[in-house]
Amino acid sequence: MYKIKKLVCLAFFLTPIFHYAQHTDEINSNRPGETMSAFAVGKSVIQVESGIYGIKENHSILNYDANGFGIDMTLRWGLFMEKLELIGDFQYQYEVFNPAVRYPDRSAFKQTILGAKYLIYDPFKNYEKRINIYSWKANHSFNWRQLIPAVSVFAGANLTFSGNPYYFSPDAAITPKIVLIAQNHLGDGSWVFVTNIIADYIGSDYPSYGYGITLTKGFNRNWSGFIENQGYMSDFYSDAIVRGGAAYLIHKDLQVDASISTSLKDTPSILYGGIGFSWRYDANYKEVRMNIDSDKKSDSKSKKSKKRKDTVESPK
Repeated sequence: MYKIKKLVCLAFFLTPIFHYAQHTDEINSNRPGETMSAFAVGKSVIQVESGIYGIKENHSILNYDANGFGIDMTLRWGLFMEKLELIGDFQYQYEVFNPAVRYPDRSAFKQTILGAKYLIYDPFKNYEKRINIYSWKANHSFNWRQLIPAVSVFAGANLTFSGNPYYFSPDAAITPKIVLIAQNHLGDGSWVFVTNIIADYIGSDYPSYGYGITLTKGFNRNWSGFIENQGYMSDFYSDAIVRGGAAYLIHKDLQVDASISTSLKDTPSILYGGIGFSWRYDANYKEVRMNIDSDKKSDSKSKKSKKRKDTVESPK
């Protein structure tokens, strides 16, 4: 098991990765990774991101094995404005343990989160890259603005029902979750780097703090791929997860994906993989666009008109 996990980790970092350039006219999904992107889906847009996965666990100290499957689904809805997005995140998991005498099977909603994400800062808003017609070097030099990330914040709540075997308490609870999100578009835009800083189960007996970093890279318009690392730190559960996978864009509103993940510790060691899809409904979306060229032409015409008027009215 441990050798397999080492080979999986090595393959993720040595294998070329794929990603399509992200454009507003194509679906922008968080799958198959687990981090949140900084940008919302768009006003009046509804997006579904869902999949199934199989999981295998082995605990070196408690001496048990577990096999199971899960279903996850994220609902994203752009509401009121371009920068705002409502999010519902759900995950159901079922596991069978060996030996079953000591560890009974368990099944429940492992995760139920409701919240909203808001884009605080976009470094490319009102920014126009100027073309230097006299210098090829100037047009292809490094754009330092790429290092300034788009920044968003997610605020929501974990809803945990009583008797949940995945929760540290048998009682039902509602606990806050906050995520700070940063996103950089690098190179020609096909490289995307996303960082999440997470505070979870705030105010509970076992608050959790973590991070998530995801790097994607473009191969062509249809194929995408990523590598990802997640870390969790809590007195109840701590771990580091390495994840990788690929996605294929069927058309602008539908994407399919596959991924595989592994933990870096053995208490328990976790190996799981899954497949899924992302679908977007944007029939009610009305594009918000500022026509910079028209504004410039209008200003130019206004200046020319004023100049002609001044010339006519000036004394000889």
